[in-house]
Amino acid sequence: MTIEKMQNYLYSLPEQFSEMLNLSIDLPDRYKKDYLNIVVSGLGGSAIGGDILRSYALGRCAVPVIVNRDYVLPSFVNNRTLVMAVSYSGNTEETLSAYQQAKQYGADIIVVSSGGKLSALAREDGYLVVEVPGGMSPRAASGYLFCPLALILEKMGMIQDARLDLQETWQVLQELQEELNPAIDGEDNPARRLAKEMKDRIPVIWGSSGHSEIAAMRWKAQINENAKAPAYYNAFPELNHNELVGFEAPLELLARLLVIILCDPDDHEQVKKRIRITGDIIRAKVAGVIEIKTRGKSWLAKLYSLIYIGDYASFYLALEYGINPTPVQVIDYLKAELAR
Repeated sequence: MTIEKMQNYLYSLPEQFSEMLNLSIDLPDRYKKDYLNIVVSGLGGSAIGGDILRSYALGRCAVPVIVNRDYVLPSFVNNRTLVMAVSYSGNTEETLSAYQQAKQYGADIIVVSSGGKLSALAREDGYLVVEVPGGMSPRAASGYLFCPLALILEKMGMIQDARLDLQETWQVLQELQEELNPAIDGEDNPARRLAKEMKDRIPVIWGSSGHSEIAAMRWKAQINENAKAPAYYNAFPELNHNELVGFEAPLELLARLLVIILCDPDDHEQVKKRIRITGDIIRAKVAGVIEIKTRGKSWLAKLYSLIYIGDYASFYLALEYGINPTPVQVIDYLKAELAR
């Protein structure tokens, strides 16, 4: 797999949104009922869409949305639960296991996948399958894996204005596409500048609960998978009740940390104060403190503006280390060993 593969995947993210905006979902009658809860079951890059949906739904959906990253489902799942099984490949063993359990519990199931065993099983069992384009790394397909989830809930009347938010997100991503791509070199490319700052340091990414926390999680995972490097994340205000105390020793390790804070104008006023005070506390002990601001107006557009910058920064960090960002050989090895 070449470096250009991941480069092309990143560049195409806005187009994923434009494609999904043309998605037509024909919702069978079996799904036209009141659910008590929604469970999105998936792993890794296939779960990030669920994480975004969970946070997106907090102020928009009257029922709870949770993300399940396991072989088994929570015991509350029943015939009043909607399980959205998401696996880009369609062959993720944990998601296949959760699918079978959802059937046993009598839950309604919707599958989002590019094919594989999961899609085949769901079609055989009479469940709705939303098939998305395949052939990519799951972590590069977040538009394909999130948009259908939001559009389905909008179709069900559980959230409003999802399509409008997706439209604005597409527009914001198009603007960023022109600033972040490899054709823009040096200081004019904010993602390249970030990668240079992160090189030979340990990135610690902080977001805020309900706003940028999911973007911070995404940054961490993308640095792990693309740059093959360690990274860690947390969120305000929780980190002020524990992690902040861990900035006293050892000094030589703290000096290698680069703290990146993802900021949004709609953060709680007390969170804004926490960000400022926390930065003052740790600044002299770490390699640096960088604040990244959101773009756009809607919650979704602002979140994805942070995600897109982080995706590109992780790609450029891989190049700084001389690493091909596309393959994840250690995960492939693990899967092969599990299958033995």
